[in-house]
Amino acid sequence: MPTRPLGPFHVSPIGLGCMNLSHAYGPPVSTEEASRVLLAALDAGVTLFDTATLYGFGANETLVGQVMKPHRQQFTLASKCGMQGVDDGSGKLVRVIDGRPATLRKTCEDSLRRLQTDVIDLYYLHRWDKQVPIEDSVGALSDLVRRGHIRSVGLSEVSASTLRRAHAVHPIAALQTEYSLWTRNPEIAVLDACRELGIAFVAFSPVARGFLCGKPIDVEALHTGDIRRSMPRFAPEAYAANSRLLPAYHAVAQEVGCTPSQLALAWLLHKASHIIPIPGTTRVAHLQDDLGALQVQLSADVMARLDGLINHQTVTGQRYNAQNASEVDTENF
Repeated sequence: MPTRPLGPFHVSPIGLGCMNLSHAYGPPVSTEEASRVLLAALDAGVTLFDTATLYGFGANETLVGQVMKPHRQQFTLASKCGMQGVDDGSGKLVRVIDGRPATLRKTCEDSLRRLQTDVIDLYYLHRWDKQVPIEDSVGALSDLVRRGHIRSVGLSEVSASTLRRAHAVHPIAALQTEYSLWTRNPEIAVLDACRELGIAFVAFSPVARGFLCGKPIDVEALHTGDIRRSMPRFAPEAYAANSRLLPAYHAVAQEVGCTPSQLALAWLLHKASHIIPIPGTTRVAHLQDDLGALQVQLSADVMARLDGLINHQTVTGQRYNAQNASEVDTENF
């Protein structure tokens, strides 16, 4: 397996996003099913595993800790703080963004316990809490590095200007945000800023939340807990419009000799050497298909055709609804 640099680490060019196993797209899978996916990824040479305090309100970290503890020295472990579940007073957990230093320190302690590890290799600020200066939140994470609780600091969903402010406080190892053919915001400024500063860019939702996987999505039948129900691009009319882009896309995949998922991931891998996509899945077969993207070679002509086929001008709908968009660093990327 080749590697790509990420802060002080060298990791597989494709990592594993663990969120799907516990969170966001329907009921969590069983521990047995999740174990098969996690261990198959490790056996296949994946060395970057990505989780977060938010995912399943701690359940995903607990799962990853339980399954991966015996193999802890074989991979780079990433988790996130700053967005978590908080009791609303009725016993129900609600999602809260909180970047105060004391909260981040407590969250890290909880993450270490759930992950059953002494140190987290890469710890992201999951969202910038705009009530707290980014310098204060990153300063708290820098202190966690000094204490030996984490090895490096990452940021998620921030603009290039916020990244530079944070990097002046403590070296940022990785910036994570959504990036795929149908979400091109990072191309505005963040990708170049990461390249300039020597920061890895970790692309989540690299197959467009299933849109680029080849199998049509019945948006009317999505599980009630599926986060795509609140995303404008998956509203029935918008999804119908977006689906009209797929025949030409599938034709390119057939021409190249790969699956649609592999084409989406190969496009990212060919975009720049500092990009590390982290697809997520609940099935070993899908994992194996994703990793097949490492063998796909794309010509400059194919890259240009894909760029022109699916982009911010051809896709219908925003990636987030108004509430979730307000939580992202809106200076844009």
